[in-house]
Amino acid sequence: MTIPKMKNFRLKFQHRCAPILFSLALAITPLHAAEDQPNYLASDEPHAINLLAPPPLADSDEQKFDLAEVVAVQHASSTNDLAAAMLQDKGVSLAYFAPIIGDGLETGKWPVTKAFLKRVQKDADGVVNDAKNYWKRPRPYVADPTLLMGKVQKSFSYPSGHSTESMTLALVLAELFPDKHDALVAEAHEIGWHRVEIARHYPTDIFAGRVLAQAIVRDMKKNPDFQKDLAAAQTEIAAAQK
Repeated sequence: MTIPKMKNFRLKFQHRCAPILFSLALAITPLHAAEDQPNYLASDEPHAINLLAPPPLADSDEQKFDLAEVVAVQHASSTNDLAAAMLQDKGVSLAYFAPIIGDGLETGKWPVTKAFLKRVQKDADGVVNDAKNYWKRPRPYVADPTLLMGKVQKSFSYPSGHSTESMTLALVLAELFPDKHDALVAEAHEIGWHRVEIARHYPTDIFAGRVLAQAIVRDMKKNPDFQKDLAAAQTEIAAAQK
């Protein structure tokens, strides 16, 4: 008799709790999905795996040349360049572009613009991480441990996240500050190249990141929400400059 009673109790319990559990599922699931979903990109665009050529094969002459370039660049870099590169090691900051566009992002003058750019950067980060985890290219200091500066990083090398994110931000910022286009792109180039100087990336990682960034911005521009938020940022900046 004990087993049937327990079975009945369990059925009643599940029946009574089902609406509560269902409500919780509705409340929780969209939250996690929203966190994972891109802001301005379709979930599968741009597809870096189809867009980019694979990185050099591990034992190829191309790989040896790529590594030799990292060695040469690091040895030729000044102490100041290496120090600047290490300061940027944790990630791409919007503050890197302040000398070009002004301090409006950092001082809170452009909160709408800052939120917009953060969403742009999040999208770029998602695209590049998917590509890294697909190709799983080890970083240069894995091939040559003498190149290591600072701590070992767990993520992979191809394409470069710093190069992708900084160029994505530079190209979007150029939509907001068209007269600063060349300076913004030059800053993104420098951020990416710093990664070679401290052997976080190969040159091919950097170049791939720049190509990927162009595709990311191209696809973002197709999104009406991107265009709306871009226009809001343009309005905010114009109002702050009056």
